[in-house]
Amino acid sequence: MAGTHDVAGAGGGAGADEMTIRIIAGEFGGRRIKTPGTDKVRPTADRVREAWFSILQGSIPGARVLDLFAGSGALGFEALSRGAVSVDFVEQHAASFAIIRDNAATLNVADQVTIHRTDAIRFAERLQPGAYDVAFADPPYAGDEAAELANLFRAKPFARVFSIEHSIDRVIEGGDTRRYGDTAVTFLESPLPPSP
Repeated sequence: MAGTHDVAGAGGGAGADEMTIRIIAGEFGGRRIKTPGTDKVRPTADRVREAWFSILQGSIPGARVLDLFAGSGALGFEALSRGAVSVDFVEQHAASFAIIRDNAATLNVADQVTIHRTDAIRFAERLQPGAYDVAFADPPYAGDEAAELANLFRAKPFARVFSIEHSIDRVIEGGDTRRYGDTAVTFLESPLPPSP
C-alpha cells in the first residue's frame, strides 16, 4: 500500500445523540449495536467503515483482532461479523466498556471477545511483535494519540496490519492514508514475516 487517496463526501462520525449503529456486512450485517450517547465517543461513519473493511477484506477472516480506543466496539464487531476469530477491545471509559460488554452479549459473541478497561497507549506499549493479525485504533482527533500509536507500532509491530482513524489535519508518515471527508484512515504494515 502506498499513497494518499480521497473519497469525497463521506463525512465524519455520527452525532452524540445517536444511540445505535449498524453492522455493515457479514454474519451480523444489518444488526444494530449500541453506542454511548456522549461526546467522548465519535462512532466511525458507515461509509468510512465500509471503505475501511473493503481495504482489509483479505486480512479479516481467521484474524486475531485488536480494537484500541474501542468506543462502542463497532470496528471489532464488524471484524467478527466478517470472520475474525477473536477481538480484544481496549477502552477506559466506564460507559463504553459496559456497552461493548452488552453488544457482545446481544450478538452472542462473548466467548470471542476480551474487554480490557485500561488506557490504550499503555496497553499497546506492553504488546509483543506479532501479537495480533489486524489492529484498529480510533483515538480522539484532538490529541496526539494517533501519532504515538504509529510510533509504537513502528518500534514494535504488534499486528500484521494496523489502521488508525484520525483527522485529516493530522499526518501519519510512512503509511497508506485514505481520506473520507474530514476523516482519514492510515494503514501501516508490519515489516515482520507473517507467523506460520
